[in-house]
Amino acid sequence: MNEVTQHANSAVVKVRNLSKNYRDFKALDSVSFELQPNKIYGLLGRNGAGKTTIMSILTAQGFRSSGEIEVFGGDPYENDKILSRICFIRESQKYPDDFRPKHAFASAKLFFENWDQELADRLVEDFQLPLNRRIKKLSRGQLSAVGVIIGLASRAELTFFDEPYLGLDAVARQLFYDRLVEDYAEHPRTIVLSSHLIDEVSNLLEHVIVIDKGKIIIDDDAENIRGGAVTVVGPASKIDGFVAGREILHRENFASLASVTINGQLSPAERGRANELGLELAPVSLQQLVVRKTINSSAEDFAEKAEQEVLAKEASR
Repeated sequence: MNEVTQHANSAVVKVRNLSKNYRDFKALDSVSFELQPNKIYGLLGRNGAGKTTIMSILTAQGFRSSGEIEVFGGDPYENDKILSRICFIRESQKYPDDFRPKHAFASAKLFFENWDQELADRLVEDFQLPLNRRIKKLSRGQLSAVGVIIGLASRAELTFFDEPYLGLDAVARQLFYDRLVEDYAEHPRTIVLSSHLIDEVSNLLEHVIVIDKGKIIIDDDAENIRGGAVTVVGPASKIDGFVAGREILHRENFASLASVTINGQLSPAERGRANELGLELAPVSLQQLVVRKTINSSAEDFAEKAEQEVLAKEASR
């Protein structure tokens, strides 16, 4: 087995032109990105966008059709040295039929060299998890708790959470978020959260990658994204002039009033002008921005396909 070295300031994951095809369906379409050490990432997008496919390939649980991937400086496939540094927790996590939570944790302790038993015990108490009940008899929330406990207590250098916390109720999810932040502060590592509950996780995220229909449409620091759009509300006649020349993400009209979300930041001078015009400015949440960008991306794809069909018909005449 080749020795794998990883410098502290180099990327944990490097992905270049990664594609995955299922017959006629392209799950990933030439995706490229990097994951840096000691950051919490959000991998966001709707169902079927390609999030799980990416994580499965990076953890050697799926195969790529083309492209290059590098994890901790090497290829993760059949590479125990790399895989022992990765933890992948998914909502549909499978366990042997006769397993109980205590068996799952004992197995995890053997696999993950950074396993923290004290943290695992604390989390078992936090989530009130019955250690001796058969896993197949656990409720959905209890099964989710098993996954998040392993994910946190593993302290793996690269940890993927593929929405395993969806089975938790709101109180338990908040407990998970709190414990994640607490432990990450003391033991930094690279954590990737895949979630539909964007507003819930937005304050945890340092970097956001949004994927739609197998393509990355956003890859930026969360702080840049949070200030990357603004909603302008006021008389439609005044708004039209104010937003002229800007990329409009969304527009709603209410009689003579309008609410327009524009992409990009406003300068102090532009904010002053908005105030003079009597226009209200409102921040755009991460969830709103992701939704608008995703909808616009789909609309652009539809328009492009329609244009291609028209050109194809004209060429065949």
